[in-house]
Amino acid sequence: MSEHQEDTKDVTSRETGEVEKKAEGEASEAADKADGKVIEADKADSEAPVDKVQSEAAQVGVKAEGEAPAPASEGAASEATAAEAEREAKRQAAAEARAARAAAKAAAEAGGAEGGAPAPAAPAERPARAPRAAAGAAADAAPAAPKEPSPLQPQLDAAAALVRELVDVDAIEEAYVNELGSHMPTLVIRPPYLRRTAELFHAHEALGCSYLRNVSGVDYETHMEVVYHLVNMASGQRYALKARADRSDPVLDSVTPVWETANWNEREIYDLLGIHFKGHPDLRRIMMPDDWIGHPLRKDYEPLDPEV
Repeated sequence: MSEHQEDTKDVTSRETGEVEKKAEGEASEAADKADGKVIEADKADSEAPVDKVQSEAAQVGVKAEGEAPAPASEGAASEATAAEAEREAKRQAAAEARAARAAAKAAAEAGGAEGGAPAPAAPAERPARAPRAAAGAAADAAPAAPKEPSPLQPQLDAAAALVRELVDVDAIEEAYVNELGSHMPTLVIRPPYLRRTAELFHAHEALGCSYLRNVSGVDYETHMEVVYHLVNMASGQRYALKARADRSDPVLDSVTPVWETANWNEREIYDLLGIHFKGHPDLRRIMMPDDWIGHPLRKDYEPLDPEV
C-alpha cells in the first residue's frame, strides 16, 4: 500500500470517528431531553392530585359553610312542632276537664231530681292528664264544707232574742250578719213594730244605741227600704235596722222622736224617694222646691225636662 493511500485511510477513519462521536452526542442529548420530559411529566402527575384535592377540599368547605344553618333551622322547626303539640294537648285536657265537670254536674242534678246519684260512665280512653281533670271534677261535685259562723253572730242572736221577747215574737222578718258590710248584725223589722224596736235599741242597757249614725232609703223597684245605722258609743257595738214599705204607698213610722238626728234624714228620704214618715214633726221637702213634681231618686222618675 502506498503512503498516499494510508493517509487517505487515516483521514477517512478520523472523519468516521467524528461522525460517530457526533451521532452519539446527539443521541445522548435526545435521551437526556426525553428523560427530562419524563421527569416533568411525573412531577406534574404527582402535583396534580394535590391541587385537585385542595380544590375539592375548598369546594367542600364552601358547601359546608352554606349548609351550616340547616341543622339550626331544622332544630327550631322541631321545637316549634313540639310546642304546638304540647299546646294542643293542654287544650284537649282542658276541654275534657270541662266536659267531665259538666257531666258530673248533670249527674248530680239528675240524681237529686230522681232521688239517686248514678255515677257517670267513665270514658274508655283518657289522655295522660285525664285523672287530674277527673279529680278536679270530683272536687267541684263534692259538697262544700260547712261555713264557720261570723264572730258577730252571738251579738246578733242576743239582740234578736231581746226584740222577740220585749217587742213581739213576729217583729223580726229576717236577721242575718252582713259579711260584705263588715259583719254588720242586721235585723229586718216589720213596719208595725219599727217604732217600738227603735225605742228598745235606744233605751235597753244591753243594746244602748243612743247614737243614730245614718238613715238612708233605697228603691228596689219591688219595694222601698229604709236602713237605720245604730251605734253603742260605750261598747262600740253596731247594728243595722231595716224596714220595708209598699212601693205604691210607702209609709213608715218616724224615728225622729227616738233619735232627733233622724229629722233631716227622713225629710231627705221623703223628698227624693217619696216615703212618708208618720209622726215626723216637720215632714216637707228639704232639697227640691215645694212645688217640685215627683221624687228624683225613684227608679220610675221621669223629669219634666230630659236635658236637665
